[in-house]
Amino acid sequence: MPPFHRAQVANLLSRLREEPRRIIALSGPRQSGKTTIVLQALARLREEDGVRGLYFAADEPSPELGGLPTASSGHTASIVTPGSLPVVPNGSLDARWIVHRWEAARAKADSAGRAVLVLDEIQRVPQWSTPVKGLWDRDRMEGRRLHVVVLGSAPLLMQSGLSESLVGRTEPLPVPHWSLGEMAAAFGFGLDEFLFFGGYPGTADLIHDLSSWRRTVADLIERTVERDVASMSRVDRPALLRNLFDAAAAYSAQPVTLRTLLGELDSRENAGTIARYLELLEAAELIVGLRKHRGEPVIRRSPPKLVVLNTALVTAPAVRTFEGARADRSYWGRIVESAVGAHLHQTRSPGVHLGYWRDDRREVDFVLRAEGRVLGIEVKSGRPRGGHFGLEAFQARFPRARTLLVGEGGVEVADFLSEPASHWLEHDDR
Repeated sequence: MPPFHRAQVANLLSRLREEPRRIIALSGPRQSGKTTIVLQALARLREEDGVRGLYFAADEPSPELGGLPTASSGHTASIVTPGSLPVVPNGSLDARWIVHRWEAARAKADSAGRAVLVLDEIQRVPQWSTPVKGLWDRDRMEGRRLHVVVLGSAPLLMQSGLSESLVGRTEPLPVPHWSLGEMAAAFGFGLDEFLFFGGYPGTADLIHDLSSWRRTVADLIERTVERDVASMSRVDRPALLRNLFDAAAAYSAQPVTLRTLLGELDSRENAGTIARYLELLEAAELIVGLRKHRGEPVIRRSPPKLVVLNTALVTAPAVRTFEGARADRSYWGRIVESAVGAHLHQTRSPGVHLGYWRDDRREVDFVLRAEGRVLGIEVKSGRPRGGHFGLEAFQARFPRARTLLVGEGGVEVADFLSEPASHWLEHDDR
């Protein structure tokens, strides 16, 4: 069976076949397959076009790479690694690490006519944008056909090295968490398996060993929160950050005030610290806080509705089994709603706003808004709510808005998760 390729592989390959106009920046959450995407694209580029790539990772124990890296899919990438690059001591990477590898790529491009340089975990090099800007501009002046691809674990990690000098020189290529369709095609996941085990491809072979699966996801959470998030910005209380993540994930699919979270944490910190830490968790693509839809700009802010961007972040820390989770209709309903919210957030186009609506006890789970279009979405998945009064109240409050029911009595959850947010925003079946 051939290895599974995400759509980003074809997108990246298309860019690499053009003349180099911008630095290509892949960013996304940990374990979303960014490195695999690059290696698969490089392998095809060598096999089909005869163009070779040089791959270097800033988090390798040694910058010297021996042999050919292998993608997690089992597909061996075609990588050329020079054998005489100076070694920079691990933990003290600086601009020299980038310059030495760039010079090796230049030599390959000059001798072969074209080449690709990949710098993985680029954010590990402090102020990496300064040398990159100078090296890139010189290549453009000299007409060198050298593509440059940089990778990072999350958008804010990438931005930590960006400066105004790189504005207009980079093209982003987002790599989100895996979708239902991708997990089904690559690993045979059904809807319920996707809802419970989430979209982490690296854990797909562990779902029949629940203890191992939980430990693997827990380790992933530890590394993301304590390594990636702490690398973005100064975190004075890392234990508080981790406890906040646990509390916020437990509230997924629910509006929650900062005061409530402070109470859960039993912390003397102020709400401003909690709000800043939530922003860091969102930048790491772990949890997003949705704002209330009001229909017009207001100054007063409403409690955010927290949504995890991968349902494994909720189910792995819990004690429920797969069967037990499905049997608990209220709990399963929150998992379904979290999956719907994550899907909408990750598939929405630029300019599409995602929020929720609540008026007294009447609520609409999600609201999509763009260019005069408004769509209220209610997820009906077993949680006791009593009719569709939320949708009715929403449409009465916003007569020009459309509404959509997902789940029991409406669009099947699997069908909803198979189309991007823009499809439902633009689709009118009335």
